[in-house]
Amino acid sequence: MAGLGGLRAGGTGCVPATKVELTVSCRMGTVTAQPRSRKPAPATSNGGIPGKKCGTIILLAEELGNCRDVATLQFCANKLDKKDFFGKSDPFMVFYRSNEDGTYDVDSKSPDLSKHDFLGQAFCTLGEIVGSAGSRLEKPLTFTICHKTEVMRNTLNPVWPAFAIPVRALCNGDYDRAIKVEVYDWDRDGSHDFIGEFTTSYRELARGQSQFNVYEVVNPRKKMKKKKYLNSGTVRGGQGGVLREAVLLSWPCPQVTLLSFAVESDHTFLDYIRGGTQINFTVAIDFTASNGNPSQSTSLHYLSPYQLNAYTMALRAVGEIIQDYDSDKMFPALGFGAKIPPDGRVSHEFPLNGDAANPSCSGIEGILEAYHRSLRSVQLYGPTNFAPVVNHVARSAAAVPDGSQYFVLLIITDGVISDMAQTKEAIVNAAKLPMSIIIVGVGQAEFDAMVELDGDDIRISSRGKVAERDIVQVWDPPPPHNPPSGTAGPSVGIGR
Repeated sequence: MAGLGGLRAGGTGCVPATKVELTVSCRMGTVTAQPRSRKPAPATSNGGIPGKKCGTIILLAEELGNCRDVATLQFCANKLDKKDFFGKSDPFMVFYRSNEDGTYDVDSKSPDLSKHDFLGQAFCTLGEIVGSAGSRLEKPLTFTICHKTEVMRNTLNPVWPAFAIPVRALCNGDYDRAIKVEVYDWDRDGSHDFIGEFTTSYRELARGQSQFNVYEVVNPRKKMKKKKYLNSGTVRGGQGGVLREAVLLSWPCPQVTLLSFAVESDHTFLDYIRGGTQINFTVAIDFTASNGNPSQSTSLHYLSPYQLNAYTMALRAVGEIIQDYDSDKMFPALGFGAKIPPDGRVSHEFPLNGDAANPSCSGIEGILEAYHRSLRSVQLYGPTNFAPVVNHVARSAAAVPDGSQYFVLLIITDGVISDMAQTKEAIVNAAKLPMSIIIVGVGQAEFDAMVELDGDDIRISSRGKVAERDIVQVWDPPPPHNPPSGTAGPSVGIGR
């Protein structure tokens, strides 16, 4: 919304007369996808005639400089607490950035907390809960997790490998925002032992190796109980290379130290778009029998006249964002897991529009029209095989090796994958191509096995070959009848 102050003549000068509120509505992608991220948009008056144009407003989008910065850090620690009965400790560190607004996300439907990503924490006393109205207490999350280091086995003086993290993830561009670091002893059953914590900031870390980046690791509970308690170890960090364990042992007190710190700018999604890279978006929809009979209201494919089904909502949620970066808006649309006419053979990469030579549909609405027609002509069957559609898009990506095009495959499915080994092999082979895959789960099935394809924590491998990069994003959206506010869709990264 833009506010414009009108002027009128009066005396020796001009004074404000009226304030006109103009509204412009568009998606961010329609701006950033334009040359120089510049888009003219018609404005309408909030208090004027509905639909009447009131001129044009030029929208400009500019990417914040620190959004592209990537920090590389390395830490070591000295004399951490011994937590293992038959050994020393297996220490790792968890980094958190402080929150500004206390917002948080809601994960998938599973009640098992070990299957979810920890987002933050809040502290309260039992008295606060009991004393609240209805014994209900709401508190904002104080910190958001942004990185976990590797586990260093059986040592009280670990030297962690260097790791890279976007500055945006570390501090959200606020160099003075508090960064809390917790040190744990890893346990196989997931009940990791808390060793201690310390706080710092990006500005402090950027000083590199110095006395400012030597941190005592303090356990607050021990400090409250024991008057003589000093700390549970120290962490050190800064520029200057790797400090060996023998040198660490010479330090008079336990500490954590920053060993190295460096910042470099990485290429972002918008860099590729501005450089002329074209996005090619392909959709693959699950037509297996586990979705239920499309003619019955219990089916995930049921076409109700009153509400959108799960597949349509998932397609719109992702497709309407990506389509802004596809210049011709022609999207190949495939189906898998159905018996198709005329011979009733099972296919795992059939065109929704019926044209194998050109499976492209015009826009998201074109995909939906082809999807609805397919529901009336094919027989839902199985199994749930992903490899054919992954290889289908990979062949297209391999045909454009010059980087002028990037391919995004959206797979919408309701169940457990049947060809995991073949799909892993297809993904590993596709990881060297200009290609990403988004897998969206719908329905009530268990999608834990699908997360194995997402290489956020462990890069997937096949036949001893590790994927060159993580190209898969798995998204299990919340139930459509009760979506949490602020729930975001999956993200796609282009580059390393």
